[in-house]
Amino acid sequence: MANIVIVGTQWGDEGKGKIVDLLSEHADIVVRFQGGNNAGHTMVVNGRQFISHLVPSGILQKKICAIGNGVVVDPEVLIEEMTYLEEKGIDIGPELLKISDKAHLIMPYHRAIDIARENKKGDRKIGTTGRGIGPCYEDKAARRGIRFVELLDTELFTEMLAETLDEKNFYLTHYLNGTPLSFDDIRDRYLGYAERLAPHIIHLSTFLSEAIGSRSSILFEGAQGTHLDIDHGTYPFVTSSNTVSANACSGSGIGPKVIDGVIGVVKAYTTRVGQGPFPCELLDEIGDRIQQTGCEFGATTGRKRRCGWLDTVLLTNAARLNSLTGLAITKLDVLGGLDSLCICTGYEYRGKRLSDFPSNLKVLAECTPILETLPGWKSDISGARTLSDLPDEALAYIHRIETLTGIPVQIVSVGPGRDQTIVIEHPFGSK
Repeated sequence: MANIVIVGTQWGDEGKGKIVDLLSEHADIVVRFQGGNNAGHTMVVNGRQFISHLVPSGILQKKICAIGNGVVVDPEVLIEEMTYLEEKGIDIGPELLKISDKAHLIMPYHRAIDIARENKKGDRKIGTTGRGIGPCYEDKAARRGIRFVELLDTELFTEMLAETLDEKNFYLTHYLNGTPLSFDDIRDRYLGYAERLAPHIIHLSTFLSEAIGSRSSILFEGAQGTHLDIDHGTYPFVTSSNTVSANACSGSGIGPKVIDGVIGVVKAYTTRVGQGPFPCELLDEIGDRIQQTGCEFGATTGRKRRCGWLDTVLLTNAARLNSLTGLAITKLDVLGGLDSLCICTGYEYRGKRLSDFPSNLKVLAECTPILETLPGWKSDISGARTLSDLPDEALAYIHRIETLTGIPVQIVSVGPGRDQTIVIEHPFGSK
C-alpha cells in the first residue's frame, strides 16, 4: 500500500496525464484534487489518443476515479466528457467515477464574467481559458458558491440561484457591458445535470478514509503546475487554485500523514502558455524546433506553448514547495538531434547571481539565465526501454538534473505511448 501525489513542477503541460495513466495500474483509486476544465491531459494507449479535462486519467485503467472537493466542475463539460469516454468504450459508471458533494459548480455566469473581463482588459489580460474557473473560485472564497450537495436539493438550489443571478446579471450588464442570463434556462439545465450526475455524488472524505483503512493505494492527480499556484506561482499570471502537493489533502478530504511520496513531473525543457515572465524562453530557431517537434499546443485551448531550456531554478523551487521524493522526466526524446543542450543553473539580475526564484515579477522579468552547456545526442531514443538503451549524452543530462536538484529521477518518458517509458524506481515500490 502507498499513497502518491503527482504534481507538475513547471507551468503545467509537463505530461502528468501520461505519468498518472502509467502509475494508475498500481493504484486502487485516482483522485483529482484541484483545478477545473482549464487543464487537459492527453494520453496515448495502444495507438489511441484520449483527452480528459475533468475525469482523472486512471479511468483508462478501469480504476475508481474521484473528483475532489478542491475541483471546480462545469457539469455540462463533465457530462460531455463522460459521453466521449463511453463512446470510446470506457466504463464511466457510478462504481468507477465518484464526485465529491462538496465540489463547487461552475455556472454559466462564471463563464460569461470570465470572458467579458478578459475582453475589457484588452492588452492587460491575464490569459485565462475563459472557462469560468477563476470566477467560480472567487464565489467559493466569498461563500456564495453552489456545490453539488446544493444541486441535489432542488428547492435550495433554486433559492441560491435566484439570489446569486440577480447580482451577476447586474455586474454583467452594468459594468462589463454583457448580456443578462436567463434564470429559467439555467435552473432547468442544471436540474437536468443533477439527475444525470446524482448516482456519482458521494461524501468523498469518508470514502477515501475507509479505502485507506482497508489498505487501498491512492494516486492523487494534480492539474497545471507548481508555478501556476495561486500562492506560490508567478502571481498574477497563475491559476485560481493551489497546485502544490499540500492541496492533495485539503482538496480531497484526507490528512497529510497518509501521503507516502510526491512525484514531480518535469518536461526535459520548459514551456509556458499565456502571459508572464519566462527567463529561459528561446525566441529563436531552437525554440521553434522544440515547439514543433514536441507538438507544443495546449490540450485544452490549442494555444501555442512558449518553449525554452530546462530551468533548474524553477525546478528546485518546485522541489522545496512540494517536498518532492522523485522526478519523472517527460519528452526527453524531443531534444534528440541538437548539437548541444543548455540547463539554467541560476539567474543574473543587475550583475548579481540569484539562486532562488524571485517573487517580484519585475525582478523576474529582468533576470537572464545562467546557462550550462552539455553535449546533445543525434540518435532517436523513442525506442529506449531501459537506461542502458540511452546514449551517454542523454544519461549525462539526466544525472545533471539529479545533481542540480538533489531529487532522484524515477521515471523517464521518451514518447507519448504508455510503453515509451523507462521506470528506474517505481513510486509504488514495484515494477
